[in-house]
Amino acid sequence: MLPQAAIVIIAGPTGVGKSVLALGLAERFGMEIISADSRQVYRELDIGTAKPGRVERARVPHHLVDYVEPDESYSVARFRDDAEVVLADLAARRVGALVVGGTGHYVQALSDRIEPPRVPPQPELRAALERLAAERGANALHAQLEQLDPASAQAIPPSNVRRAIRAIEVARATGQPFSRIGRRRGKRRMALRVALTLSREELYRRVDARVDRMLAAGWLDEVRGLLRRGYDPDLPALAATGYRELIAHLRGELSLEDAVQRIKWASHAYIRRQYVWLRRQPSYRWLEAGPSAYTRVEPLVRRYLETIARRA
Repeated sequence: MLPQAAIVIIAGPTGVGKSVLALGLAERFGMEIISADSRQVYRELDIGTAKPGRVERARVPHHLVDYVEPDESYSVARFRDDAEVVLADLAARRVGALVVGGTGHYVQALSDRIEPPRVPPQPELRAALERLAAERGANALHAQLEQLDPASAQAIPPSNVRRAIRAIEVARATGQPFSRIGRRRGKRRMALRVALTLSREELYRRVDARVDRMLAAGWLDEVRGLLRRGYDPDLPALAATGYRELIAHLRGELSLEDAVQRIKWASHAYIRRQYVWLRRQPSYRWLEAGPSAYTRVEPLVRRYLETIARRA
């Protein structure tokens, strides 16, 4: 039985091999996995989110996966609340937690105890801002953010339309810059923080191959089924990379070949953004991913758990 409050964070860009490593570590040390992925929370979005399947979840308990409806509102604030409940349960059972995922703001909210702004979505404002971005371009939206909150405008690139909209939404609702109230935090959690890395060329190759496998596994049919069941194509859940491009194809706006190429390019851009975020985070141990990753991470986890045990 593991010491109370043992937390290991496995971070890294999409496609680097976080899930496989986490499964091996969880089985070795009797830990459970908390997913920090903003898309895997949604039910029915299975193939395109690379969600762990039944076999993986039978091997190791996974939390915060597959439990929110596609049309249900979800946010970093709700994730932190949900993850805190899971951590409390694991601590009560003296089971260690492996926090795994590529959504940096989710990982940071939990590990650094950041208190996200409790501002509910405002559909009318969001729709107006989305129209602005669609009609006049992302830079026009970004200019509005720069007027309200220059610090957020500097941190959020124009291409990240949804985060820019959220920053504007919070600033208008509270009268305070998102950059200020979005950074409130408590005491940073003690945790072992590991970040996996690979060369960009290898990551891009892996992601491209994974996109092809997802399509072969029925990803397009998954998207078609979501639309057939009446889910709005503009839902935040369906704005995930790949879903929006395949929806555009099903609407006749893109050929399948063009949609697939755009998915791959968008995935490459996402990897670059993940690296930018991760490089700014302190205390991460960077390790090369690949076949030998487990043999290098396992002793780190073992020593960390031994340290926690001595302090208990």
